[in-house]
Order: sequence, then structure tokens, then C-alpha cells
Amino acid sequence: MKNYTLFVLLALAFSLNALSQDLLQERIWKISERKRSIFLDKGVFHSDENPMKQNLVGVRNSYVPARGYERVVFDFSSNKPPRVYGKISNEDNKVYIDFFNTSLGTKISKLKNIKHLKDINFFNIDEKDLSVEMNFSSDVSLDVFYLENPARLVVDIKK
Repeated sequence: MKNYTLFVLLALAFSLNALSQDLLQERIWKISERKRSIFLDKGVFHSDENPMKQNLVGVRNSYVPARGYERVVFDFSSNKPPRVYGKISNEDNKVYIDFFNTSLGTKISKLKNIKHLKDINFFNIDEKDLSVEMNFSSDVSLDVFYLENPARLVVDIKK
């Protein structure tokens, strides 16, 4: 019985390890304040700390065929964007983005003229953090950067 219990505990420990995220296999990059035109289809991205509490006041998008990519812009209530942590999951055709010290505004409008983006879902993690899930219709590559004065996070999406 003692050996059986030890076996079960070891099997459980190794199975949880197998399900965890291996960040050593992911490309991790810090997003910049300018467009780089480097489109990535997997990896983890983040930005600098911003302790200021703010609201996500709007989300807008555009698709111009001549540019070759769809642009989604997240607008914030301050001059500097919040701290951002995101993961591009090409297996799920999704991007997960966490905005720290950010709450969801009340007037977020529905997106129009979408090309690659299926939908965006918002989740309040707690009273001070907001999580966003972007779902895509197929495999895409992304260029993510931020702009200041006013604060915006820009996600360019290309097939």
C-alpha cells in the first residue's frame, strides 16, 4: 500500500509538470513604443510597469487591404499604457492579454469590418486587473507595440 501511494504521488507530480507552461520554449520579448513590422506567430510579450490606475476606454479596429494587415487598438484613459503581459497561442488561434491596474470602461463598442479577428472577450481578473482573449479565424502573426499621449496598445494582425 505504501508503494502504491508513493507511485500515485509521483505520477501526479510528473503529470502536473507535463501540463505546465514551459517558458524556456517560448520567445519572450518586450514590446516597444514604435512599430517594428516584425510579425510573430507564437511567444510571450510584456511591457514596463505602470502603477497608475486606469480604464480601458475603447477598442477599435480597421482593415485596409493595401496595408495587408488588420489593426486592433486598445485605448486607455491615461497618457502611458498599463503594464501588459500577453501570450500568442498559435495552437488555439488566440492571444491572451492581461492589463494590470486597469478596469473595463462602460462604453466599449462592438468591432466592425473585421478580417482575421473573430471576437474579443473581456474578463475582470479582480478589481484591479483585466484580461482580454482575442480569437482568430485562422493562424495569424502579430506585431504588438504601444503608443503614448494618449495611451494605446496596438495589435497588427497578418495572415
